[in-house]
Amino acid sequence: MKVQELLRLYEQGCRDFPKVDLSGADLRGVMLIAVDLSGANLMGANLSRAFLIKSNLSGAKLNWANLTFAKMNEAKLAESDLTKANLHGAFMVKSKLPRAKLAGANLSHTNLRMANLWGANLTGANLQRINLREANLTGVNFNWANLHEARLSCAKLYGASFNGSDLSATFLKDVDLSGADLDGVNLTAARMSSSKFTGASFIAANLANARVRWSNLKGTDFTAANLSGAILEGSDLTGADLTRANITNINLTGAKLVGVHLEQNNFQETKTNQPTSGYLYGHYLSFFRPNFSGNLINN
Repeated sequence: MKVQELLRLYEQGCRDFPKVDLSGADLRGVMLIAVDLSGANLMGANLSRAFLIKSNLSGAKLNWANLTFAKMNEAKLAESDLTKANLHGAFMVKSKLPRAKLAGANLSHTNLRMANLWGANLTGANLQRINLREANLTGVNFNWANLHEARLSCAKLYGASFNGSDLSATFLKDVDLSGADLDGVNLTAARMSSSKFTGASFIAANLANARVRWSNLKGTDFTAANLSGAILEGSDLTGADLTRANITNINLTGAKLVGVHLEQNNFQETKTNQPTSGYLYGHYLSFFRPNFSGNLINN
């Protein structure tokens, strides 16, 4: 179908265009509100600044499509293929993208607040400064994605994977990542306060200067992690493993440290410049005594 025909039918009140072929079409700035484009072929189409509010694009082929700054709030994109599509700056609040394919896509500065991306594939996607607050991200594949300065506060992240992803300066407040595998992940300067990380694994992860205030870190594995300059004020680290972790200048003010495992840690260049056996960020740990396994236990 040609673009002119589509727009003519839309002006006449037609809203049903399932499986229409508009591959490579120039649809910049078009207004197609509440239309049915399910199963449509829009590969390589230019939909920059288009209005697709409440439209149904479920199962549509949008590979390599240009959707920059498109208005797609409350749109349906279930199982749509957006591989390597450009959605920079798109407005997609409350949109539905369960099991959508977004590998290699550009979603930088995109607003997906309260959106449903259950089971979506975002492998290698550019998600810098994306807004995913309160979104359903259950089972989402974030492997190798760039989430620098992304906003994920209050999002549902059960079963999400982050292997090799960049979460530096990301907002992860009020989230539940209990049991999550975050080994080797870059969380430099991340904001992770008031969150739950019970039993999570941060082996060799980089949390330098991360802010993890008032969080639940019970049983968390920080083996060989970089926690230099991290703020864990008021957090519960009961039973956490910090073996070989870099805890230079870490702030543990008011933290609960019962049963924390500290062995072969890097305490060098603390602010107090005191002997390494007794100081963490200027607070003498006289209320702990080491047992023979290297654990800290209350007196």
